[in-house]
Amino acid sequence: MNELNADEIRNTVRASYATIAREGGNSGCCAPGTSCGTPPSNEEIAKRLGYTEAELDALPDGANMGLSCGNPGAIASLKPGEVVLDLGSGGGFDCFLAAPKVGPGGRVIGIDMTPEMLSKARANAAKIGADNVEFRLGEIEHIPAADNSVDVIISNCVINLSPDKPQVLREAFRVLAPGGRLAVSDVVATAEIPDEYRRDDALLCGCVTGAATEGDLTGWMEAAGFADITITREDASREVIKEWAPGRGVEDYVVSAAIEAVKPR
Repeated sequence: MNELNADEIRNTVRASYATIAREGGNSGCCAPGTSCGTPPSNEEIAKRLGYTEAELDALPDGANMGLSCGNPGAIASLKPGEVVLDLGSGGGFDCFLAAPKVGPGGRVIGIDMTPEMLSKARANAAKIGADNVEFRLGEIEHIPAADNSVDVIISNCVINLSPDKPQVLREAFRVLAPGGRLAVSDVVATAEIPDEYRRDDALLCGCVTGAATEGDLTGWMEAAGFADITITREDASREVIKEWAPGRGVEDYVVSAAIEAVKPR
């Protein structure tokens, strides 16, 4: 992790994503301050990560901010009537795709620690009349939701940004109902990340240096109480990841993965 304490890391990440919310100009997880050149469009990136054209066409303008590293909705198997929680919901991208799947009898809750992102998400929800979606301000280490109140937790390239991932997973376990599912797209470390990368705040905010190994993630999920844990690498994602920091070889150290687990009944 970056050579900062936990609060400094959160403040650094919050400031970075507030800039994205205000100014845009982002594609992939390439954070402000990195040299991204002329990246593919947010729509092209999303399609390469598994989103369909129909899904993207259904979104309000501005919801797809190019902050994905996968498609958690594709692994979540959402059902009508379920309550879904999105950790680090940003502009509401995955929340709006989940909303029609759970239907009017279900509910989608987005959590984000950046007020600018929440304002953007709420404005996006108003554009499409997403009545079964709400957005709450909060840190994913301290989720503003009751115990055993959620059927499915999704997240897209956010848990890697936390300075306390074991606490995030403990909180996820707490709010999930028995039998509830964790369905997360995130980056995992596949090699030791160089110190020069770890000292670079742009690569922290750009979803690189905060990546944990598969072994660490599995251990933390087991310690939290999860069962049926699977982590599936998406090796094709390296072609997208290398565009987050062109020429720096970050794709040699991290890869996107589908991370799934269940809270036992």
